[in-house]
Formats: sequence, C-alpha cells, structure tokens
Amino acid sequence: MVMVRFVDETTSGAKADAWHLEIFEERLALRELIRRRVFQEVAEYNARRPEVFRGLVQPSDAERTLNGYRLREPRRVDPEEQYNRAIEAFGRNGFVVLVDDRQVDHLDTEVQLRAGTEVCFLKLVPLVGG
Repeated sequence: MVMVRFVDETTSGAKADAWHLEIFEERLALRELIRRRVFQEVAEYNARRPEVFRGLVQPSDAERTLNGYRLREPRRVDPEEQYNRAIEAFGRNGFVVLVDDRQVDHLDTEVQLRAGTEVCFLKLVPLVGG
C-alpha cells in the first residue's frame, strides 16, 4: 500500500491544497487512477454536502466559483457521471496529468506508484481571444 499525493494546479499558477489517497497496487493505469480520485472526492462531497464541490471537473447543473463548483440546488453528485466527464475532459485536453513530474499522455498507460508519488492534475485555462 502506498500513500499517493494529489495536487490540482492551473496554468495561471493557482494551486489547491494537496490531499492523499491510499492505494494498494504498485501499478495502475491512468484511467483507474482518475477513477479512484473522482470516486473519492464525490464520496466525500456526498457525505458532507458542503456549499462548494471541489473536484476535478464541473458537475452538470453547477456554476464555477472561485474555489470550486456550486450546485444550483443541493443534491448528490453521481460518481460515474463525474468519472465520465473527467475522461472526456482529459480527451479534449481540459487537463494534463503529471506523475512525479512526468506527463502521462494516454489513459491506458500504467504508472508506477511508490511512497511519496505525487500526481498533479494541471487544469488548462483557455486563452482569451486565441
């Protein structure tokens, strides 16, 4: 079992607080790593239902806020829907994934996980006017 550190950053330099997730495998496909991350953040949100959802991708029927996404009406977030949205976002370059500072380009690429592994989700900010 390894403790993996997840960090969200944007190309504008904003960086969210890191959080950790225990993973029992030493190798996982990027697709599975994203799934576990999304399912964990949705489970935490659904258990507490804070005002703002802090997740990898924006839930449907939510608006972007400074620190995450505000759902228009309080409800449970569907983890499978969020996972599918995350996979779509990755496919259209909505974010890139760096594992220990090495970019992983394909969802089926297996990544080596060890104690201290950092997975950075770099959210790409669209350029204005171009």
